[in-house]
Amino acid sequence: MSDATLHAVQQDPDDFSVQIADQIESFIVAITEVAKGDEPDSAVPFLLLEFSQLMLAGGRLGAHEDILPDERYEPDLGPEPDVDELRERFAALLDPIDVYSEVFDPYEPRKAPVPSRISDDIAGVVTDLRHGMAHYRAGRITEALWWWQFSYFTSWGGVASATLRALQSLMAHVRLNQPLPALDGLDTDDDLSAEDDALAEEAGQVMAEEIAGPLGLRGA
Repeated sequence: MSDATLHAVQQDPDDFSVQIADQIESFIVAITEVAKGDEPDSAVPFLLLEFSQLMLAGGRLGAHEDILPDERYEPDLGPEPDVDELRERFAALLDPIDVYSEVFDPYEPRKAPVPSRISDDIAGVVTDLRHGMAHYRAGRITEALWWWQFSYFTSWGGVASATLRALQSLMAHVRLNQPLPALDGLDTDDDLSAEDDALAEEAGQVMAEEIAGPLGLRGA
């Protein structure tokens, strides 16, 4: 089933599955376009918008009753499409704010933040969404919805929400003219649990105007 036939086969545009598939497909297409780097000045605002819209689809999946696949075992989809180029493009496009600090589970007490990368997050989310889309295009609608719902809870939902929080924080730093802790020199292998202020100590200070131009951010 091609892109042009996602709305075909007499599918009701008000149908839950069609709406979710449309939202997910729109996200994948938009993210792929941003990765090309044709409009670097708009990269971060576009990502903020796209992840916000994706989380709406995730919220709808999360609030929906449990979706059970038609088959006991998931049909083999073959090898997953490579996302290394997508990851590398975003790593270059988002430098030097690719790395951010994340707390995986806010309900686990005294859980130390860990460094994550927006570029890795994007690649992981796209991989999960494409997996479900492959089922959808093959006509396995229930399987696609099950996968998107299941992986929303186990994988891409948490990653996408963390990415959205990082993007929102970045925009807030710039719009409010607040200094942004740089992440130069900080790697995802670093351990942030030793000291509460490890992120700030590892990073130098980068003023908002130093990243506003290249990343498409403008102060008030």
